[in-house]
Amino acid sequence: MNLRFWQSWSIGTRMAFITMLPVVFLFSSFVGYSWYSHRAQVALELEERGRILAKALAETSEYNVISGNLSDLRLTINGLVQSDKSIHRIEVVDANQKGAISVVSQGSAIGEDRFYEAPIKKQMIWINLFSDNGVPHVSGSSDTKPTTVPTEVVGYVRVTMSPTNMLHKQARRFQVELAMAALALVVSGALAYVLARSLTIPLKSSIGALREIRGGNYQVALPVTTGGEVGELQESITEMSVALGRSRQDLENKVAERTKDLVESRNEALKADADKRKLIQKVNSIVEDERKSIAIEIHDELNASLIAARLESQSILHLAGKVEQGPMIDEIKQKSQAITKLTLDLYASGRRLVRRLRPEVLDMLGLHGAVEEMIRHYDTSHPECHFQFHSDGDFSGLESELAISAYRIVQEALSNVLKHAGATHAQVAMTLSEQDDTLHIEIADDGAGFSTASASSGIGIIGMRERVYALGGTIDFSSEPDKGTVIGIALPIAQIA
Repeated sequence: MNLRFWQSWSIGTRMAFITMLPVVFLFSSFVGYSWYSHRAQVALELEERGRILAKALAETSEYNVISGNLSDLRLTINGLVQSDKSIHRIEVVDANQKGAISVVSQGSAIGEDRFYEAPIKKQMIWINLFSDNGVPHVSGSSDTKPTTVPTEVVGYVRVTMSPTNMLHKQARRFQVELAMAALALVVSGALAYVLARSLTIPLKSSIGALREIRGGNYQVALPVTTGGEVGELQESITEMSVALGRSRQDLENKVAERTKDLVESRNEALKADADKRKLIQKVNSIVEDERKSIAIEIHDELNASLIAARLESQSILHLAGKVEQGPMIDEIKQKSQAITKLTLDLYASGRRLVRRLRPEVLDMLGLHGAVEEMIRHYDTSHPECHFQFHSDGDFSGLESELAISAYRIVQEALSNVLKHAGATHAQVAMTLSEQDDTLHIEIADDGAGFSTASASSGIGIIGMRERVYALGGTIDFSSEPDKGTVIGIALPIAQIA
């Protein structure tokens, strides 16, 4: 059960609810108690009157029952029933429970389920006609009452009461009390409404002022119409609007100054953009030249030294086979074989390093052949992903710098596919357009993709952009999560020629 249903109510509704809740509780309690007390009073009064009436009739009807003169008793009972609307029936029965008199009221509608009964007792009174000395009493009064001796029961008086008349009277009283309580409830509701209005009206004006401030109108003068916390709120809103107006003016001045500085910086950046591209291009050229130099040194010197070390190791193994065999000779052979294997591994690593620094196929086969060889190598060494290559145009006339940059861009893109995409298929399309003298490269995969709006660029993507921008080209990334990635690159040939 959600006990926080009031959270969506307005403050006025909450105020009225808080005010009226105890009032309604008291009203309900008062009405319930009043109804119960009236009915209880009727029951108690009927019980008391019924018992008294039965007892009184039993004490006064002894003679009539004993003598059989019931007409006078009937008249008396008729008079009682007609004069008292709360009496429903009066019955007189003899000792054998045989009915003697039964009088029913004509005005009472409903009688109680029970009756109040009193016995009619036959009493004997002893009268002493002589004094203590035996002399008969002639006159004078005696200070002592005659002695009565109860004897047998000669009958019963049964009185059945009717609550109808009393309930009508109590109902009228209850209606008056209910009307007064309802009037008090209405007055309390009106007071609650007035109190809620006195709170909600200034709050609505405060909310309206805040909305104007949110809309950009800081010239809000909210009058203080009440006291307490709401009055402090109104005063604070006015002070806040003035402070926000000043802050906005200061901010606009700062923005104008900053915009002016940014415009000047942009103009300077635009002027330096061409120099930046030339610088990046020069740096890339120097890096490639240095890579080429290191590759040559590794190929000509390190690999030659490794070959020589391998030959010397093999010579040691050959010489060890000619001398007398023993534990030391066996250890020399093992060490020689280990050195041979180590030099072969270092030689293979050197060859791989040389290919990464300066692919030989790029100088021998050109851009088309180098890219085709790279894709073939990726396809055979990574069976979890199938690589395809498509080309169109004559790439033999491309400048070395453009070819190297294009090769490095494709290499970095495919490396990202293997590292991050988790693709099962990747395709490289390379087209040389003679119409606009532009080399178009497209790398597409069916991998995980990414959100181009929120994802941050890694070092590889940044390097690709710098290479493309240094050549005056454009690069575009099209990707969505779980829908793969497409990289489109356009490199102008005229910038390099």
